[in-house]
Amino acid sequence: MTLETAVAAALFAGVVIYALFGGADFGSGFYDLTAGGTRRGAAVRTLIDHSIGPVWEANHVWLIYVLVMWWTGFPASFAAAMNTLILPMFLALLGIVLRGAAFAFRKFAPTVTQARLYGAIFAASSLITPFFLGTVAGAIASGRVPATRRGDLWTSWLNPTSLWGGAIAVGSCAFLAGTFLTADAYRGGRIDLVTSLRRRTLVVGAATGAVVFAALIPILRDAPTLAAGLTGRAAPLIAISGLTGATTLALIAARRYQPARVTAVLAVASVISGWGLGQYPWLLVDEVRIDDAAAAPATLIGLLVVVALAGIVVLPPLVYLLKLTQSADWTHH
Repeated sequence: MTLETAVAAALFAGVVIYALFGGADFGSGFYDLTAGGTRRGAAVRTLIDHSIGPVWEANHVWLIYVLVMWWTGFPASFAAAMNTLILPMFLALLGIVLRGAAFAFRKFAPTVTQARLYGAIFAASSLITPFFLGTVAGAIASGRVPATRRGDLWTSWLNPTSLWGGAIAVGSCAFLAGTFLTADAYRGGRIDLVTSLRRRTLVVGAATGAVVFAALIPILRDAPTLAAGLTGRAAPLIAISGLTGATTLALIAARRYQPARVTAVLAVASVISGWGLGQYPWLLVDEVRIDDAAAAPATLIGLLVVVALAGIVVLPPLVYLLKLTQSADWTHH
């Protein structure tokens, strides 16, 4: 493995982790949106507050990690992507800001009307943010980000690959969140919530799986380089995704919620990893390869050292935070 590939792998590991942890965080917005009215949906929203409250800001550490690794390790490609994809990136970041503000303000809203407004903003921004991030991934993967000039500000992300990518991102986030929330409700002894969340998670999971495999058809025509990778070297990962996704649905149907969380993570991680392996060795597909876009070797070595140090300093507190979150009894709050 070359130094450039090692840095790219470290960068992409951050993408996968953010897709999993941030994705489960964003996906909770779907269940908040479909929870029902103020009284009927109160229990679901309390569960969501408990599940994501301690970690919702910590999850964005991974987005910062990805952006810093990208602009430091591969600066020219980062500039090219931001120059062309400024609109979806702006909308995604706007969604993150609105979501965080609404999530915080809803708890202290002086009236029910204001609480509903903040709740609607929280739920809507929880869906639009992964959608626009998915369109960014689709734009890069379909070769619509030129290396030396600004690409089209609209068609670069309003195209079949990007739109399908956005749909997959939203569905994957909702699938992860539903699996985790159902397990949390079961652990808390809230069988009424388990029944409702279980049913919706099964529907979302089946729909997301269908979207993932249906997307292969337009991608074959719209993004031939990516399609060649997905049907070639990345095919085993796509197969693993389908298998683990189906296993997750079977486990949820059988009311085995704890192991379902593991297989759900594997299913989503396989989809994201399949995308990365499918477009390898391109950083910007059909434009810039990883080895050609990297910064100076000294910079790359420095990045890997920082990643190693971050693994020692940052990961243990995050793991401990998640452990505390999972061990807390939300039914007593």
